[in-house]
Amino acid sequence: MISKEEMFKPILAVSDGFRPIWNEFVSEWEDEAELPQYLALSDLATYISGLVTESRTRELSDIFEVIERWLIEGDGYVREAAIVGILEDLQNTNVVGSDVPDKVQELLPPESQKQWAKIIEFWDTGRITSE
Repeated sequence: MISKEEMFKPILAVSDGFRPIWNEFVSEWEDEAELPQYLALSDLATYISGLVTESRTRELSDIFEVIERWLIEGDGYVREAAIVGILEDLQNTNVVGSDVPDKVQELLPPESQKQWAKIIEFWDTGRITSE
């Protein structure tokens, strides 16, 4: 089970490019009792957007596999953060730009695809009915 405290370790293991962003984030929030990880997820979404624009598919694939693990192996916080904190941000054109969401969706593994569709359904209907 991946816990909140361990959540970012697998991302840092597969993405050297995100590490300086993470280190700056940790430094900025070092005086807080707890890191506001949802803000770091928004930073990650922005970073992923750049990778999509640069067509860096290998690193994207590695990052999306970690997100998939968050959805499958994460505790409740981690699963919710993966859905609301990263997948939803990756659909938000105000966060990632207008052409990124479609490109991201094509690269997502199965569970991430399922959660992606549920987010769209929720925003379209106000409820989630699909399994």
